[in-house]
Amino acid sequence: MTTTPTRFPHYTAAFEALSADDGLAWLAPLRQRAWDRFGELGLPTQRRGNEKWKYTDIRRIANVPFTHPLDLAPEIEQDRLASAPSGPGWTALVFVDGRFSPSLSSPPPAGFYAGSIAGAETAQALVEEHLAGQASPDDDGFVALNTAFLRDGALVHLPRNAEAADPVNLVYITTGREQPRVTHPRTLVVAESNSRLNLVESYVSLTGERFLTNAVTEIVVKDSASVNHHRLLLESDQAYHVGVSRVAQGRDSSFTSASFAKGAALGRNDFQVTLDGPGSTCTLNGLYFTTGNQHMDNFINIDHVQPNCTSRLLYKGILDGHSRAVFGGNVTVRKEAQKTDAQQTDKNLLLSHEAEVDSKPSLLIYADDVKCGHGATAGHIDDDTLFYMRSRGLDVATASQILIHAFASEIIEAVELEPLRDFLDSLFMEAIPDATLPLGRAS
Repeated sequence: MTTTPTRFPHYTAAFEALSADDGLAWLAPLRQRAWDRFGELGLPTQRRGNEKWKYTDIRRIANVPFTHPLDLAPEIEQDRLASAPSGPGWTALVFVDGRFSPSLSSPPPAGFYAGSIAGAETAQALVEEHLAGQASPDDDGFVALNTAFLRDGALVHLPRNAEAADPVNLVYITTGREQPRVTHPRTLVVAESNSRLNLVESYVSLTGERFLTNAVTEIVVKDSASVNHHRLLLESDQAYHVGVSRVAQGRDSSFTSASFAKGAALGRNDFQVTLDGPGSTCTLNGLYFTTGNQHMDNFINIDHVQPNCTSRLLYKGILDGHSRAVFGGNVTVRKEAQKTDAQQTDKNLLLSHEAEVDSKPSLLIYADDVKCGHGATAGHIDDDTLFYMRSRGLDVATASQILIHAFASEIIEAVELEPLRDFLDSLFMEAIPDATLPLGRAS
């Protein structure tokens, strides 16, 4: 019997239509379990007593009867992909409204699998083993909803000792042919022992209308493997985006991720890394720009389970207009995780008096032999530095833009992929206001 809470009745008909669809039969039990769990969890509309969603109100998402596209994705021209980054030799997997588009994607690479979950017939056992293993529908209403409507997604699997010579570029496009609509992108990455991968995960839109992207990404980095990951949120200013990413690391593994966000009316980046093998390392960087009435919520968690692991977390935000940002960062060091080295930093630059940021980094330490630290800052453009630059002949706008770009460049310059680094540098330079006014005593 298909049931949902009475406050979400519009999802029921869509799920019943999906269940009648001739999709992947082996996914049916997982989808039904996720649907039943969504019926229990619903969406986190109550913020009181809910620390994860204390500063972000998602009632404007929960109250919209989004449509679920069940037909095949429309054909779009290759040049419509210009809003997503690309580079020479990159393997592109393109999904349009949640469905894999072979015509827009690159031929399958040699030596590893990069394609759709629906088309991974030879890797079905691998998918069944790992899908929903890190992002469980039991824990989160958005994950449950994504899993209940799972029909396709991206699968990247590197065998033991394999190396992807060129980056794998996952592009998720929303077309806006129905309004308002929801898509549920799903990504599963498994890097076997001693493998190497560069991964780019981009979310873009071809419409300026309202829609919801409810994305879930699971990454498994096994012993001595290395994954360099980039996540780009570049949807429209009317879009709602909830992204849940879960990463599990094995012994002596390395995981690096950089998150960049510029487009969403409401964006949520829920990112969790579990260091479950001794000697593993992780680096999480983030940069976002908000303006107007945009709201960006970064909820970043690093769980040190095993000893001798290292983590670094650095997020930066640039806020303009009446926008608001939230940073909640938790680093947990368990009792067995001795010799942990963890540092966590959140920095924010406010370009207007109306912009607001709520930052709450935290450390939960249960081991006694550790080296850990955290910090958060928020402020305006420094008056003294601005005055010095103006004394050298620069006008207010030019001096401000140079300072803002310098603030962002620490994150952008850490990107090793040159085409992506250039793309991001141009993107954020264009986003800087043309005439940023000083907020302090300088004039």
